[in-house]
Amino acid sequence: MTTRQASDNAPLAVTDLQARRDALYLALAQVPEGKVVTYGELASMAGLGRAARWVGRALSQLPDGTSLPWHRVVAAGGRLSLADGSPSGVEQRARLRVEGVLSHNDRVDIRRHGWRPSAQ
Repeated sequence: MTTRQASDNAPLAVTDLQARRDALYLALAQVPEGKVVTYGELASMAGLGRAARWVGRALSQLPDGTSLPWHRVVAAGGRLSLADGSPSGVEQRARLRVEGVLSHNDRVDIRRHGWRPSAQ
């Protein structure tokens, strides 16, 4: 993958974008049931640096019926960023509950449910 400098306004090549997505999907697939990661942690795990917002955007574009565990990704501090009452927010909360990940005030206890690859 080629790197861009901040002054480079050229769009990423399609192959670069696909390589970023592939790295993201590979990292996401590793998050075990009952655990969560933040958007920023997932970006770091995928080798994407500080691309938390890009991760959120990429996850919002996953096809319906994907087997990737998108619901295990939360905002900083364990905050559930998908709106309660929205279809995706309702689904995320339901899936996390089934996995034993409980939220209080739209937050997940990161100390209890957070996952790091080295903590397997």
